[in-house]
Amino acid sequence: MAKTRMLRFVSVGQAGPDKRAAPERRADFDEIYAGYAAARAAEQASRCSQCGVPFCQVHCPLGNNIPDWLKLTAEGRLEEAYEVSAATNSMPEICGRICPQDRLCEGSCVIEQSGHGTVTIGAIEKYITDTAWERGWVKPVRPARERGQSVGIVGAGPAGLAAAEDLRKQGFAVTIYDRYDRAGGLLIYGIPNFKLEKDVVLRRTQRLAESGIVFETGVAVGETIALDALRARHDALLIATGVYKARPLDVPGADRAGVIAAMRYLTAANRKGLGDAVPDFDGGALDARGKRVVVIGGGDTAMDCVRTAIRQGAAGVVCLYRRDRENMPGSMREVANAEEEGVRFEFLAAPKAILGGAQVTALEARRMRLGLPDASGRRAPEAVPDGDFEIAADMVIAALGFDPEDLPVLFGAPDLGLTRWGTLKCDPRTMMTGLEGVFAAGDIVRGASLVVWAIRDGRDAAVQIAAYLDARATARQAAE
Repeated sequence: MAKTRMLRFVSVGQAGPDKRAAPERRADFDEIYAGYAAARAAEQASRCSQCGVPFCQVHCPLGNNIPDWLKLTAEGRLEEAYEVSAATNSMPEICGRICPQDRLCEGSCVIEQSGHGTVTIGAIEKYITDTAWERGWVKPVRPARERGQSVGIVGAGPAGLAAAEDLRKQGFAVTIYDRYDRAGGLLIYGIPNFKLEKDVVLRRTQRLAESGIVFETGVAVGETIALDALRARHDALLIATGVYKARPLDVPGADRAGVIAAMRYLTAANRKGLGDAVPDFDGGALDARGKRVVVIGGGDTAMDCVRTAIRQGAAGVVCLYRRDRENMPGSMREVANAEEEGVRFEFLAAPKAILGGAQVTALEARRMRLGLPDASGRRAPEAVPDGDFEIAADMVIAALGFDPEDLPVLFGAPDLGLTRWGTLKCDPRTMMTGLEGVFAAGDIVRGASLVVWAIRDGRDAAVQIAAYLDARATARQAAE
């Protein structure tokens, strides 16, 4: 194919993938965006301005070589585009679907800033890797040699999976332990199908299994096996459990039936989609059908909850957020999608109490206004006098964020150090915890964050673990 001229953003308008109409997508859990056709993907990639300083790459946590694989896509050199994409990203087809590109690469695109509309980076990234899977370019890892050393990874979420792949490439034997019955962590049980269909995750974990990585599911460290036993089994250990402890809804009546933590709700919905028996869903406790639903929170998890409730056939869905739209922490695209699908937003409103008897019947809320900036620099919400109001509710879902579990207690490892936020304390250079040979990565160190940051942390941890094991092997050889 002849080379395609780049910098076509002036003559070629931005065109994202087709999005299914809201009435259609409310009726199922399928992904809402269609894929690009080859010609459209090449055309949209050719809009890239090939910046000398690519801010899209600078603002990508993985440092993806975005201008390079856009140029290769525009020229029809898709296999090379895939190789460039996969060189820095362990899961490009997943990031292309769920990264908040409007806050990262696309939000930093130079032609977006100049008013021509950003390059549709996420959709092209998804197109490249989906094409690679279809054409058989995504192969299992085959290391050049086996190292004779093993690494255990606790947690089969994005950080653990990314670290496992890079360690396996270098010839280490890798076993991943997870307390759940499937690998994938948040990717499987936390993110709904309409954003990330589960076969996309399953084919990725299957490829890792075909690479020789061993998955042991249903293993709860501290219960079914001690952390010390895992340390004895492996030459190094990586803790990549993520953070799943729901922040409590601290208002009167929060213990009433019908008040649910976001992850419990989303996990039930995802398990049903996977064909599992979920008694709490089948009995109606975790099913929003016919109910008046209020979701408290403004992040991506809250958007996942409101959009799931819509698809389950809720009688009405309201999202309550204590700041205004401009201060929402999640993706604005997700907010727009939710509004299209019929979610009503109550901005500058916070919960005051959960009303009802044993079962919730309403949420009492208070109007808020933005005052002075808080410790994070954001303007702190404060209550408006005489601004109380009620919202009828049969189900209230708290999507207030996540905190780390107390791993020293949970794992029976009191020597694991914690920060004042409850995350694992580790050396920022080596990523090793206070326990020799035990490393940590992802949200359990960083705090609740994006999947793309977890992948970055997992890849960085693999580098540090390999260096540690190399040093141990060298020392052992010198001693012999």
